[in-house]
Amino acid sequence: MKTRLLGFAALLWLCPAGAHASIITYGAVLNGLSESPPNASPGTGHATVITNDIANTMRVIIDFMDLIGTTTASHIHCCTATPGAGTAGVATQVPYFVGFPIGVTSGSYDNTFDLTMLSSYNPAFVTSHGGTAATAEAALLAGLADQKSYLNIHSTAYPGGEIRGFLTAVPEPATMSLLALGLAASGLRKWRARKRA
Repeated sequence: MKTRLLGFAALLWLCPAGAHASIITYGAVLNGLSESPPNASPGTGHATVITNDIANTMRVIIDFMDLIGTTTASHIHCCTATPGAGTAGVATQVPYFVGFPIGVTSGSYDNTFDLTMLSSYNPAFVTSHGGTAATAEAALLAGLADQKSYLNIHSTAYPGGEIRGFLTAVPEPATMSLLALGLAASGLRKWRARKRA
């Protein structure tokens, strides 16, 4: 029985984290060195993007501070040619997320977007990705999953972008528990093998 349980835990551990999840959380640390080209801004921030492919929503949470210039825009860009590098066009609302704090050097933002609505996207992104909200959503979700999307904040000091960060999937607590269980099972097996030898 124990062997079967350990085998099942190992199987779960090997399954991709997002294979059956409908809610995926992405995170990014925002800074000037991550911009393209990099800059020396002391500004920092953190972005969390939570997608739900069943409800067709995307929640965007941003905290930022110490920008040199005042904010002029913020949005998600997608999709770069290489994961975690390069530049891409704006995928979400332009010039900034609805309700994003403009004209400040520090602030917070939290809003949920309906991904079935064309107003959640940059019209150019919709046009270049099939012409419908459904095809735009599919492209954006694929870009997020492939680490080919980044969030940035533009300012008066850096019109092209003062701070940015590529969005990467954040492991869910359940996934981390399964990983720990799988590692423990592997360690137990090795310990028993050594003890028998």
